[in-house]
Formats: sequence, C-alpha cells, structure tokens
Amino acid sequence: MSQTKILISDKVADICQTSLKEKGFEVDTKPGLRPEELFKTIGGYHGIIVRSATKVTAEMIRSGKNIKVIGRAGAGVDNIDVNAATERGIAVVNAADGNTISVAEFAFSLMLALSRQIPSAHISMLERRWDRNLFNGVELYGKVLGIIGLGKIGLEVAKRAQAFGMKTMAFDPIIEAEVFESAGVEQYELNEIFRLSDYVTVHVPLNQHTKHLVGAQHFENCKEGLRLVNTARGGVVDEAALYQALKAGRLGGAAIDVFEKEPPGENPLIGLKNVITTPHLGASTVEAQERVAEEIARQVANFLNTGTAESIVNPDFSSSEERH
Repeated sequence: MSQTKILISDKVADICQTSLKEKGFEVDTKPGLRPEELFKTIGGYHGIIVRSATKVTAEMIRSGKNIKVIGRAGAGVDNIDVNAATERGIAVVNAADGNTISVAEFAFSLMLALSRQIPSAHISMLERRWDRNLFNGVELYGKVLGIIGLGKIGLEVAKRAQAFGMKTMAFDPIIEAEVFESAGVEQYELNEIFRLSDYVTVHVPLNQHTKHLVGAQHFENCKEGLRLVNTARGGVVDEAALYQALKAGRLGGAAIDVFEKEPPGENPLIGLKNVITTPHLGASTVEAQERVAEEIARQVANFLNTGTAESIVNPDFSSSEERH
C-alpha cells in the first residue's frame, strides 16, 4: 500500500491527509502548484484530491498516466473535465454531503441580509452615519420562496424557509413528486417559479443542461421586486441578463456568492446598490471543510482499495485495463 501515492493539490483540512496516511497511503500535500508543475509531477500519483482552485483539464488527465481516481473535496465538479476522465478510465468522486448545511445556512443568511439591507447599514455605521430612515426592509414571513433545485441543499433551505413562515415552491425535473410532497414544497415549472416568487434561490450544479438556466426571459416575466440568491455556480445564472434586469429595476435585488469567472475581476454586478456580493463563501465553515475533507479521504481510499466508492460522479468510466 505504501507505493500507492495521492496528491492533495489544494488547501484541504488536515484530517484528509491524516486519514489517508493512517490507511497506509503515501500522501503529498502541495497546494498552489502552477499547472506546468502539476503536469510534471502528476504522473507519479495514483489519486489526486482537489477543491476548486485546481483545474483538472484533459491535458492534465493525459499527463496522469497512473491516476485511477480524482477526488473533489466538495460537491461541484465543474473544475474537472469529467468526460476526459471517463475516456481515460478514471473515476471522479466527490464529497456531496459535507457542504449541505453550510450552503443552506449561507443562502438563508444572504436572503435575510438582502431583505434588511444589512451590508449597506453596516457600511453607513462604519462611516459614522446614523441613516436609520434609509434602511427600511421587508419581512420574509408570508413571502413566496422559489427554489431551483430540490436536492439536499434545496431541501434544507426549504425547511428554514418554512420555519420563517414562507410558502415554498421549487423547480426540479429530476426529483420525484413524492419528495416535493413530503417536504411540503409545491412543484412548478421554471417560468412559473419566477412569475410567482418573491425570492428565488439557486441550488443546482453547473453542467451542459444548467448553463444559463436562468436568463433574460425569466427576469422579463418575474414578479415585481423579486430578489435572487445564487450560492450554487455562477454559470447557472446569465450574469449579463441579471445585470440588465437589476439596472432596469425589474428585480428588487440580488445576492451573489458565485460568478462565471472567479475571481470575477471588473464584474459590473459588483458595486450595484441593490446587490450583495461575496467571494464564494457558501461552504466556507470549519464544520463543512472538516466534513468534506474526511468524506473525500474515505471515498478516494475506498476506490483505490476496492475499485468502487459511494459517490462516483461518472459511473460509466472505463475499466483500468482499457486505459493501457
């Protein structure tokens, strides 16, 4: 087992490395490697664990001649070329559950901050102003929340919304009707979600089916004063369309934690008065990082030991014999 080597190329909680070493693997933790450095070294490893900073491209996958498994310490795998991994017979596993509570809590935090203009009020106080009359907010009680994606995070958001007295509805063509019913969430098509909701929160992965899932047509026909929260992935929402809708006053505001390009640079959404922006903080809690680190260590170890794991993203990956 000592010959089985794993590279951790992003900053991951120490429990990941500790757990893998306890299981007998040789582990190198090298966050911040430049792509050219990764290309030179990846061939010596049987597994690689990343968060979001490392981009696992097709070229990198070709360089990893001995790689059997790619582990994502988190849920989304849009920084991994899953198709290239599948073609090479490499399994991609993720830590799908570890971030759930943290992201749900953060989405709800943004909803509250947006409703009560908390960031702007805080800034005014830092500037030694007492602008109490400028920050008249709205309650969540009695409002309609539209949830795009009723997976684990979406369900946790629904629970919190219902505790606040909100009516919950969701769009998710994959989730069965029984899940909606048991969660007390009404099922609607996407256009109806925007037409009926006071708030919309996004909780779907970014893939070929969800790229710009939310766009101009939804903002043009949305309920007046709609507030949008996105803690999923930037590419799910068309940022140009969102900017135009906000500038035109069709939306009451937006809270954006994720961007199509990260870091976002000179993104026009940043600085709009009715927009709260944060630097992809949804999973940034001590508890979430510990959970995903422990979970991805277990997934990667299981795969390298047995050839299988619970959270294989690409179950149709080829057998290792077909790679050589």
